[in-house]
Amino acid sequence: MRMLDTMRLRGYAPAPALAAGRALRSRTRGEGQGAGKAARAPRVPRAGGGRPAGSPRPPRGRGARQLYERARKAWDRPLTAYYLILGSSLLITVLGLVMVYSASMIKALELSLSSSYFFRKQFLAALIGSGLLLLASRLPPKLLRALAYPLLMVTVFLMVLVQIPGIGVSVGGNQNWLSLGGSFQLQPSEFGKLALILWGADLLARKHERKLLNQWKHLLVPLVPVTFLLLGLIMLGGDMGTAIILAAILFGLLWLAGAPTRLFAGVLGVSALVGFMLIRTNENRMARLECIGAIDLGPKGECWQAVHGIYALASGGWFGSGLGASVEKWGQLPEPHTDFIFAIAGEELGLAGTLSVLALFAALGYAGIRVAGRTEDPFVRFAAGGVTTWITAQAVVNIGAVLGLLPIAGVPLPLFSYGGSALLPTMFAVGLLIAFARAEPAAKAALAVRTPGVRWKTMRRRVTRRPSGER
Repeated sequence: MRMLDTMRLRGYAPAPALAAGRALRSRTRGEGQGAGKAARAPRVPRAGGGRPAGSPRPPRGRGARQLYERARKAWDRPLTAYYLILGSSLLITVLGLVMVYSASMIKALELSLSSSYFFRKQFLAALIGSGLLLLASRLPPKLLRALAYPLLMVTVFLMVLVQIPGIGVSVGGNQNWLSLGGSFQLQPSEFGKLALILWGADLLARKHERKLLNQWKHLLVPLVPVTFLLLGLIMLGGDMGTAIILAAILFGLLWLAGAPTRLFAGVLGVSALVGFMLIRTNENRMARLECIGAIDLGPKGECWQAVHGIYALASGGWFGSGLGASVEKWGQLPEPHTDFIFAIAGEELGLAGTLSVLALFAALGYAGIRVAGRTEDPFVRFAAGGVTTWITAQAVVNIGAVLGLLPIAGVPLPLFSYGGSALLPTMFAVGLLIAFARAEPAAKAALAVRTPGVRWKTMRRRVTRRPSGER
């Protein structure tokens, strides 16, 4: 800059060049001073959460919104239904084994048996049922459709044998059992639920493929007559509870098939009328109907079971009295390990335990509805919907009876109550739901990625071989 001043004094440097040099010098000094000030500037005080003091607050609810979005994305994953069905069914079965052991100890000792007698039989049934579950989870739909008709015919044959004197066995006033030798018995009507679902799903799927379900005669025939045949064989033995579940399965299949509201209401009205007549003409069934919401035992003790079920639930409190500490199972509550095992669970596990059981059944029902709603195969849709209707309706009828909201129907709690005849077909049906959940295209792709063999082949494709032979 001194050279520019000398040149100007001597007349060699023009005024514009000098002005540009002075501007550049002043700008350079200003930037240097600013940088120094910025380096020595004190830290800005910050509010909680790292937010600068004085800056606007973020909108409230953003954290909850992000959490909700994460939960929704996790809920919409392809394998959600698969894990829900597998996890909830296994947890219900394991918890049911624990409660069967706890609830049946006193009953077994009253019969001069080992305290673990009922538990050992239920555990054996659970082992066999686990094998059936794994088998059903691997069966393709074509094979299931081929087995539908033979299963239905065998079930009808066994249900006819039950009604023959000398062959059928009566238990609790209902003749619906076949003796298999020793202490083992079989109830064919429990397998009738599974047979009706598979046969009805195959029938409706074939009619759906031929576009015949828009005609009411093809929608009702032969589905409704065959169901009424099964209902008649069951009612000959006096088992009103199983008949109710079978009717619920029929309504579920008709609903999934898209039955018109008038037709659906007509079938429902006829069934309700027949059911009312059957209840009205039977003194025992009328007594059960009158015990809904009862708080006293009645003049003849006809509401004993319903009232003591409420006592068991009420004495459980929030967290129960502890496993094995039930009082009602000491001869006060009839059928503590079968029809009223939910009451014993409420007494020993409390409200927390009963709500956990309800949540598991709700998760299983939701997963079944999700599988039925996302599939493109009509057979899978009808079968998954039928199985979900069966398990959900039976759980509602059993728990509703224990809570005093419904009449006592004498049906076990699925996967939870004692009874091998009820556990085996139910676990097979759960295996069907697992197979249907695995068969979804997105779920199948997700499972294929997690298979070790597929992952190894994929990695080998991506690795290039070096000239030296090393990888």
